[in-house]
Amino acid sequence: MTELERCRPWIEAALEYSGGTHLYQDIVDAVTEGRMQLWPAPRGCAVTEIVLYPRKKVLHVFLAAGEMDQLFDGIDDATKWAKGQGCTALTLAGRLGWQRVLRPLGFVPTLVTMERNI
Repeated sequence: MTELERCRPWIEAALEYSGGTHLYQDIVDAVTEGRMQLWPAPRGCAVTEIVLYPRKKVLHVFLAAGEMDQLFDGIDDATKWAKGQGCTALTLAGRLGWQRVLRPLGFVPTLVTMERNI
């Protein structure tokens, strides 16, 4: 069993909050092709992608699910890897509850994303 397969339940659970932008197979394809990165933990996982803006390169946490302590344990490794890739920041989009738990780790809210189906 691959790490992607083992993490499938967490990935699918997180995708429930993605607004229908991706399916599990889309994540598999992106990780396999190197467009996204899987950060597995024993009881959770995160998926990131590098976003290149005209004047900034960031590692964006696309999704995360599982036990909270497992997710936090991987932040240092992801940060070190991101710096090696030339990234100057980490970003994430998620439910408002993430603000409370990520504030102690140095994350501050910068934008709010809202959506309306048309």
